[in-house]
Formats: sequence, C-alpha cells, structure tokens
Amino acid sequence: MYQSKVAAVLQKPVPKTIKEMQSFLGLASYYRNHIKHFPHITSSLYKFCSKDVVFEITEERRDAYERIKHELTNAPVLIFPDFELPFKLYIDAACNQGLGAALHRRQIVDGEPREGVICYFSRQLKDSEARYGATQTECPLLVWALNKLHYYLEGAVFEVYTDCTALKSLLNMKTTNRHMLRWQIAIQEYRGNITIIYQEGKSHTNADGLSR
Repeated sequence: MYQSKVAAVLQKPVPKTIKEMQSFLGLASYYRNHIKHFPHITSSLYKFCSKDVVFEITEERRDAYERIKHELTNAPVLIFPDFELPFKLYIDAACNQGLGAALHRRQIVDGEPREGVICYFSRQLKDSEARYGATQTECPLLVWALNKLHYYLEGAVFEVYTDCTALKSLLNMKTTNRHMLRWQIAIQEYRGNITIIYQEGKSHTNADGLSR
C-alpha cells in the first residue's frame, strides 16, 4: 500500500534535460519546509540548471536527486490521513505528457500550520487524451484522481486546486458534449463537498512536477 502511494515519485527517472530537472525541482521545492537541509541537498541540482553549466549527471547530482526522492516519500513529508480535517487535492495535466495528482492534509507542526502529503499519483496520457484541449484534459484528470482517492474523499469536504480556470465551472457547465457530460456525471456524488480553486501555474509546482 505504501509503495503505491509514492510510486509516482519513486519511479521518476533521472532527468535527461534541464527542463526535466527544473520540473522535478519545482515539485521538490514545494515541500522544502518539510525537508531538512533542503538548500544544501539541492544546491548541485540548481547549479545544474544554469545556462552556463554543461548538461551532465554526475555522481554527486545523482545522489542528490535520489536523496530528494527519498525525502519526498518519507515522513515528515508523507503523513497519515485525518478524516476530521479537510483534504486538499492538487491536480495537473501536462500537454501531451501526463497526469499528476497530490493529496494533502493540513496539519500543525511546531505550532505552525503546514500541509503534509498523503499520497502522490501520476500516469501517462492515453492516445485519445493527448488530442484533447486543456479543459478536456483536466476534466478526465479530475475524474481519474477522484476515482483513485475515493476511499479518502467519499463523504469528505475537500478542495481541488488546478491551473485550468475552466475547470471551476465544470459542475454547473451547460454542454451537449458527450465527454463533458460523462465527466460531470462522474463527479456528481461529490457535489456539496468539493470546491474547485484556480491556482496559477507558477504556484502549482507540486502536481505539475508529477505530470511531466
């Protein structure tokens, strides 16, 4: 069960391009407050993203990358769900690449409110999904994430964070598109408990890093 929760992170291969490394660091940086010595561990990886540095995965960088993956998939980043507290679901679809989701819960650490991760999920886009526009990609992503997390979210009050503005109106959208209608029906059981919130892409790096 534990492995399935963190497989999206554990199975991420070593980045092969600067863009891939930047995406991973965006994911890691979102949880930097939960990772001890984060700046020290990632310093070689951030230097690697400089335009003046030759793209090369050295042993030092590989070790830093694997250590961050380890930190992302262990306490205190990963926490147990508390069904008395609200959940936060972050989702992102990377065009022509994949889908990513991260389920969070608020918690108090040393008297300060923080968010902890319960689980991560990601998968590649299906061929048919790769032809969708942005809105039509985020809709099946939400349905997929809700199905994956049904055990946690059934009957729970939760917020969904997305960088797709159109997704906010999905529940009340009037449409004759059969795909959209099917997705609307799929999330009806969460009506009244789900709040969809738009979040700018630059603030959406935790789910974004999983979808790429």
